[in-house]
Amino acid sequence: MKIEETPLQGCLLVHDTVFNDERGYFFEGFNAQRFAKETGITTPFVQDNQSRSTRGVLRGLHFQTGEHAQAKLVRVLRGEVLDVAVDIRRDSPTFGQYYSTILSETSRTQLFVPRGFAHGFLVLSDVADFFYKCDNYYNKASEGGIIYNDPQININWQMQSDELIISEKDTVLPLLADQTKLF
Repeated sequence: MKIEETPLQGCLLVHDTVFNDERGYFFEGFNAQRFAKETGITTPFVQDNQSRSTRGVLRGLHFQTGEHAQAKLVRVLRGEVLDVAVDIRRDSPTFGQYYSTILSETSRTQLFVPRGFAHGFLVLSDVADFFYKCDNYYNKASEGGIIYNDPQININWQMQSDELIISEKDTVLPLLADQTKLF
């Protein structure tokens, strides 16, 4: 396991060590002791989520607030996505900035998204299976979101807007500047 810091404090890329042979490959997707040793993060993960989406599906930007805030460890099991984390910690020097990376089944890279971040992803392949661990349980009353095309954040989604498939719920999310439920 190799940990790479991103420009956003606390948001980390996790590169897994992969063992290949004539049968295929093996890697350890998560080991709490190794993760804690390499990152200093000891929070337990309590919920796993998985989604399947087709090319152009954009999910996000989502977050949980208050006592139900969540950190996530995200990966792609099949396909390829553009994964995006936005710092929404008001006191952070990188407030309103985003980090994006391509996660894929072949890179076997994970992104750790700490509490205080909005998260979203766009499917770049024909199909993608997206998997993530959360350190807190989902709570509908604590969910929040930011519109994917917020001009203040100015995310380069790498696709034209007419190629995007977005849920109705995600198309009416507020701007970052209009948020009342931030960290």
